[in-house]
Amino acid sequence: MTQIDLREGIVAAVHALTAHNLNRGTAGNVSARWNEGFLVTPTGFAGDEIQPGDIVPMAFDGSWHGACKPSSEWRFHRDLYAARAEAGAIIHAHAPFATALACIGADIPPFHYMIARFGGSTVRCAPYATFGTQALSDQALAALEGRCACLLANHGMLVFGRDLRQALALAIEFEALCEQYWRALQIGQPVLLDEAEMAVVLEKFGSYGQQQ
Repeated sequence: MTQIDLREGIVAAVHALTAHNLNRGTAGNVSARWNEGFLVTPTGFAGDEIQPGDIVPMAFDGSWHGACKPSSEWRFHRDLYAARAEAGAIIHAHAPFATALACIGADIPPFHYMIARFGGSTVRCAPYATFGTQALSDQALAALEGRCACLLANHGMLVFGRDLRQALALAIEFEALCEQYWRALQIGQPVLLDEAEMAVVLEKFGSYGQQQ
């Protein structure tokens, strides 16, 4: 894949987030690993305004080049790529249901077996820190230990995948799961799956989607 292809893929992912109502206006950001660094969306652009030429190349030392400044959240993109070799693309979104749950500041418990899709028996909520800060990045990395998704308290969601296609699919699935949990809470207290069952499900997810 060329850098042009990857830039176009990032723009397509941004448009898909808007189409799926995961982001509105200038909220959220998308990146993909590239060579010894990554490409990330620019700061302050609405999703429908971003063009491939606006995508910003960055190095792991925080340096960048191009006509546009990188997303204010570039630190957690940089730190995630440095810490998690399996991360090939990262999506941050202010999706409605994920953000509503993030404003409660609590982990999502095993109310549904699909929680295991994101790597554990819960999806953690990282404690609040100001957007764009190293503190937020540090909190996010801790919440993502052993996981590929987390909530950011009073902020939104953060998801990564092996590539843009998987990261986008996981972001959409995660928002659907957040909506299901939110709706269940409107009815009452959801019945939670126990650790033994979640261990079984996590093992099954180890080969989920793999073709023989």
